[in-house]
Amino acid sequence: MELSQMPEFMGLSVLLGLLALMATAAVARGWLRAEERSGRPACRKANGFPPDKSSGSKKQKQYQRIRKEKPQQHNFTHRLLAAALKSHSGNISCMDFSSNGKYLATCADDRTIRIWSTKDFLQREHRSMRANVELDHATLVRFSPDCRAFIVWLANGDTLRVFKMTKREDGGYTFTATPEDFPKKHKAPVIDVGIANTGKFIMTASSDTTVLIWSLKGQVLSTINTNQMNNTHAAVSPCGRFVASCGFTPDVKVWEVCFGKKGEFQEVVRAFELKGHSAAVRSFAFSNDSRRMASVSRDGTWKLWDTDVEYKKQQDPYLLRTGRFEEAAGAAPCRLALSPDAQVLALASGSSIHLYNTRRGEKEECFERVHGECITDLSFDITGRFLASCGDRAVRLFHNTPGHRAIVEEMQGHLKRASTDSTRQRLQQKLTQAQETLKSLGALKK
Repeated sequence: MELSQMPEFMGLSVLLGLLALMATAAVARGWLRAEERSGRPACRKANGFPPDKSSGSKKQKQYQRIRKEKPQQHNFTHRLLAAALKSHSGNISCMDFSSNGKYLATCADDRTIRIWSTKDFLQREHRSMRANVELDHATLVRFSPDCRAFIVWLANGDTLRVFKMTKREDGGYTFTATPEDFPKKHKAPVIDVGIANTGKFIMTASSDTTVLIWSLKGQVLSTINTNQMNNTHAAVSPCGRFVASCGFTPDVKVWEVCFGKKGEFQEVVRAFELKGHSAAVRSFAFSNDSRRMASVSRDGTWKLWDTDVEYKKQQDPYLLRTGRFEEAAGAAPCRLALSPDAQVLALASGSSIHLYNTRRGEKEECFERVHGECITDLSFDITGRFLASCGDRAVRLFHNTPGHRAIVEEMQGHLKRASTDSTRQRLQQKLTQAQETLKSLGALKK
């Protein structure tokens, strides 16, 4: 090679070297950006070597695994626990048994309503059907009297929505929301809803002093001012005639919703009051025939009332029994449920449940820390066999052993007074059946 060609060759080599360096830098910058977008640290160890890729992938997989894991479900066991329904992924706020006894509806903050089959309660598998609430979630749910629809109160929408249930050919159901929700009328958060079993009206109660009576088409028929400072609970009686409420006053107020012979709405009139507590009433409940009511107060007592009275003749309810429940005086949420035959009273404080025999006023069962959160709803099924509670992501069902014991006591009393052999035989069969049930549950008292 001639000396005259050497400078040209060296210049070309330098140019190629610069192009190679520029390409390497571009590739490096692209790799750094890719690392940053992928969420992995584009870093090097202190000794100048790149980090161990295997350790980085392990940490990434561990992080992904933590994100996918659900919150741990609260565990509870008891010899009288019949079942636990666990399909919800959010906390359950309300539940309702259908009037035909076939279904249990539950709503949760996971934007779903679950419909459970009661015949599966004692089975290993608990089937449920799901209805979705779009862009909202329900805090309250109630079945319609014909069990072909249910209503929910929407947390964000502050309104009622109706879902119709349509049976499919395969035996399942589809759930369709009506095109329009009820108009917004309440000025404070709604705490309770109810439907009369006559199908004539719907009740909603807010946390101020307002109770509204609606037609099934969403028209406000009447507004009730309870004058109880703040409402804490309201309900429609099982007979469909009465609406009752309690609040920061030591009484329960009951009104009758009156309709004409042709089914037209007439008026709402004051029926009677439950007076006798010395502090605010926290909750109350009706028996299945509306002839009994129970109440619990911050004065640390519960009371059972005979409400089968002629209130139009100024007759007041009779106080039948008073019992102690000191937990009601505390700050924890308090719930009350009365068995359909009024023989058993269930009281919940915080996450624990206490069962009382209403004839004797004695506590018979106690379930501690049933849920991981405070109990939000408490109810007996229409047969009185089970007591249901919810408060976290599960519904727990208990055998109503105090109810079976009450049947035993009642049948034994009737046997002593029976006058015919056929009556004794019938009573003896019921007595034996109740005793066998208690024996199978390990709850037969000697």
